[in-house]
Amino acid sequence: MAKSHDIRTRRLLISPFEEGHLTARYVGWLNDPEVVRFSEQRHLKHTLESCHAYWQSFSESPNYFWAVKEVEGTLGHIGNMNAYVNQKNSVADVGILIGEKKAWNKGYGLEAFSAVCRFLLQELGLRKVTAGTMALNLPMLRIMERRGMKEDGRRKRHYLFNGKEVDVIHMALFKDEG
Repeated sequence: MAKSHDIRTRRLLISPFEEGHLTARYVGWLNDPEVVRFSEQRHLKHTLESCHAYWQSFSESPNYFWAVKEVEGTLGHIGNMNAYVNQKNSVADVGILIGEKKAWNKGYGLEAFSAVCRFLLQELGLRKVTAGTMALNLPMLRIMERRGMKEDGRRKRHYLFNGKEVDVIHMALFKDEG
């Protein structure tokens, strides 16, 4: 995994994922149909072993995997983020999962997403950050829009969601724009 220092916001600590984050609670998020309803993770059955393998897949790569933690409350580890970095093109694709339902609708997703975008664009000096989601995932679309991302492409009828074809919307933020 690429080296990252802790990223701090007003209410969150975004730190490199460690073995201690591999818990039954974390695995439970990934196996909760409501939590992963808009994610391709919804098709998989997760275990501590599969989550450990995913974490290890970041080893010796230019990519990042972070744990998102609430610092002032009692929730602790509330989700994860990743960034897949294409160094040759100076681009990163970011993903986020706020798995702890008690942390939903508190603005933590936007706060964490914004901080990671800032880290990638300002500290790493990448030129572009991208993210994508199903057109039905209104909370994620709002996060991307509020962060200043603009639509960067759309894959028509790309996924099936409850038997219906759904577009995937890709959005981007450029260093010189945000």
